[in-house]
Amino acid sequence: MSKLTHKTIKSKNQGMATLLAFALLPLSGFATDVYIPSLPSMAASLQVSDIQVQLTLSLFLISYGLSQLFIGSVLDSFGRYKLSLISLLIFAGASFVIATTHQIYLIYLMRIIHGLTVGTIVVAKRAYFVDLFTGEKLKHYLSLFSIIWSTGPIIAPFIGGYLQTSMGWESNFYFLGGFAILLAILEFVYSGETLKHAMEFNLKKITLVYADMIRTWSFTLGIIMLGLAYSMVMIYNMSGPFIIEHHFKLSPIIAGYSSLFLGFAWMTGGFIGKATINKPFFNRLIVNVSIQVVFVALMWISTLYINNLYTLLGFAFVIHVGAGFTFNNYFTYCLSQFPKNAGIAGGLTGGINYVIVSMMSYGIISLLPASDERNLSYSYMILIFMSLVIMYAVFKLNRKQIKAI
Repeated sequence: MSKLTHKTIKSKNQGMATLLAFALLPLSGFATDVYIPSLPSMAASLQVSDIQVQLTLSLFLISYGLSQLFIGSVLDSFGRYKLSLISLLIFAGASFVIATTHQIYLIYLMRIIHGLTVGTIVVAKRAYFVDLFTGEKLKHYLSLFSIIWSTGPIIAPFIGGYLQTSMGWESNFYFLGGFAILLAILEFVYSGETLKHAMEFNLKKITLVYADMIRTWSFTLGIIMLGLAYSMVMIYNMSGPFIIEHHFKLSPIIAGYSSLFLGFAWMTGGFIGKATINKPFFNRLIVNVSIQVVFVALMWISTLYINNLYTLLGFAFVIHVGAGFTFNNYFTYCLSQFPKNAGIAGGLTGGINYVIVSMMSYGIISLLPASDERNLSYSYMILIFMSLVIMYAVFKLNRKQIKAI
């Protein structure tokens, strides 16, 4: 264990550095959601299929997830500040490459780089708060994480819809690049290293801890539940713009407003989950998934008689509230499984979750193309049915553990 000699934060700059840390937490949401209204235009401009341009989202998610599996240990060994700052600059460069190329495979590569760099930045900024704060102040800041993160998926598509309409899909990536450079400059001026002592990087020891966690089936199944919940959001993100712009013949601005509306649904589910935290765990989740089953059935039935934006968003809103509720509850459930290794558990939970989301959402979209509201309802049905199966398995495992005690 050695002391780091990197530039540290001056006490007078700590308030600004903390604001910058919060500003960087929603970067993953911005990196996916800002160009969601542009997906149809990108496909047309690049002369590729819908599924090829949707793959840019999946590649980001899987690289973002994989980076979280190992980057925490790297940051503990080599510091947060320099790696985060370098990642911001690389992210900006990759954004500008995407904005200036029309080669889909080069865009794929840049999106993988986006995922790896954003994973580094976000994990580093989460660690920033643990490094500097303790007690009630730390609890207060940590409680704001999910709320701050939610601003990305809410604000980004709203901005992206206007950028697409006024300047084209490339402007979304110019925006991301410019935003990253601005934050990198502010980071250089106001921020610094927060890790006091570097830990030895022991890959074998880290791998053993990960293996023990994955072998805990209730924990692993809980992560799968997180992936299924967020896949509902991601499948809409990948298909919604095509339905709105191609099927309903509406503008990218409307697609942006629609994503903003459903972003509020996800946040609402999170708030409800937090408000009901003291209620019996499985009872509240059974009620939640039952409501989802009812509304996805109504959504499918409605497509036989009515097919418009209002029915799509109305039913999707309730389903996304349920998804946010599930995610909030199971994220707490997973982290509470390993209180002595909360940092590693958090990285593993986030990492595997995003890998599941990328594979699940892309697989379902490949099976059920983004053509209309009925296909979207089928996608939701698949995920809700799988959620029921996994919930039952978690319930049975918990009953066995209680009996064993």
